[in-house]
Amino acid sequence: MSVRVRYAPSPTGYLHIGNARTALFNYLFARHHGGTMIVRIEDTDLARNVEAGIESQLEYLTWLGVDWDESIDKPGAYGPYQQTQRQELYDDVAKTLQAKGVLYPSYVEKETLEAWLSEGLDRHEIRRRSQMAPFDGAPYALRFAVPEDVVYRLDDVVKGRVEFHSHDIEDWVAIKQNGIPTYNFACAVDDHLMAISHVLRGDDHLTNTPKQLMVFDAMSWPLPQYGHMTLIVNPEGKKLSKRDGSIMQFIEQYDRAGYLPEALFNFIALLGFSPEGEEEIFDKEGFIERFDTKRLSTSPATFDVQKLRYLNHHYLQKLPLETLSALCEPYIKEHQLGRYEDAQWINSLCAVFQERLEYASQITEHYHAFFEHPFRLEEEHLTFLNEENAQPILQAFQAGLEALTLFEPETLKGLIKEVGQATEAKGKRLFMSLRLAVSASMHGPELPKMMHLMGKERVQQRIEETLKHLN
Repeated sequence: MSVRVRYAPSPTGYLHIGNARTALFNYLFARHHGGTMIVRIEDTDLARNVEAGIESQLEYLTWLGVDWDESIDKPGAYGPYQQTQRQELYDDVAKTLQAKGVLYPSYVEKETLEAWLSEGLDRHEIRRRSQMAPFDGAPYALRFAVPEDVVYRLDDVVKGRVEFHSHDIEDWVAIKQNGIPTYNFACAVDDHLMAISHVLRGDDHLTNTPKQLMVFDAMSWPLPQYGHMTLIVNPEGKKLSKRDGSIMQFIEQYDRAGYLPEALFNFIALLGFSPEGEEEIFDKEGFIERFDTKRLSTSPATFDVQKLRYLNHHYLQKLPLETLSALCEPYIKEHQLGRYEDAQWINSLCAVFQERLEYASQITEHYHAFFEHPFRLEEEHLTFLNEENAQPILQAFQAGLEALTLFEPETLKGLIKEVGQATEAKGKRLFMSLRLAVSASMHGPELPKMMHLMGKERVQQRIEETLKHLN
């Protein structure tokens, strides 16, 4: 059997983590089996559709590294790929099911049905009453007549054997009064007509499944293979929600913050999937090769922000300096950091902080932390400087700066070496004394590069200030 899978977003919002995982897992499954990936736009909820929702979905799927074989931008033999353009197909199936007596006209609203249920009316009486037209030409919906005492079964690739009992499900609307199909009806019809072989989706869709199975059963269509992936939860174990402000929800936000698409791809691929072995860092081809539905987790996947930052840090370290600088440049210029109009200075800044960056926009935090925080020597700093007799080191370095004509990392490195030789200082005494004197910190970027970024005037001012506090 040829593999055909679909990612079916609704343009009621932008691409978020949960939908991105669904798309990514379908993509990996299709590519692993040499199958076909379809993107189907489920846009029948006209009131909730947002402008540019479709464009956002496709743009950020592409940014993430997911591609597809058929969609609105890649027409194939199973189109149209937008539900609002497939109305005739739904009408044809609805007419067939109405002729079979499976769909029937219902003239009552949901509130009336709920009132009848609360009165204890059985299914048949409710069905009889709901088909009574209040007046000629009254609008009606088409409801699905749920059969009695039927058990719908499926072998879910994640959850195993799952059963649904028809007595737990009330007659449901298949075609609304305006003629537009409901989600479950359109979804089942499309999955069959598009020859979908496997439906991989989130666990939150499991409750939709029995209604879709009813459509397949009523039309005598073969079922696709279903797989319902476990929920994504936050570190507290609660379902990931768009209202959770502690976690960025949308892929666009990660792009704007300076995360790399390959890092986010890697991270999302591990949300509910575990490759064999201990390794967790793979490129796209590596995940395609290893993807196996048997390795999909049956436990909720935890969204670990620190793990995402670790992965992004890993990928940032591998970037050539020119690429990293281009990635960081917009944030540097937006915040007008240092000599932000000087390309060489931007390169130097990125070189200094590459080992520390978790995401590109973080360059602003590092800059402010090291170069613009108040210069204040703590008591422990002064104790170290006095105990190590740092005064002659700083005086020699200050004098050397006056004579220095080229203030660059290499010349500063040479000056530090000369000062060490002249004062017979080395190791911690030499380097820590200078670091404290210019940054008031025992840790930081490589010393010559840090001084270069600070600029000669600021370095001189800080050494002078430090010397005032020494014995």
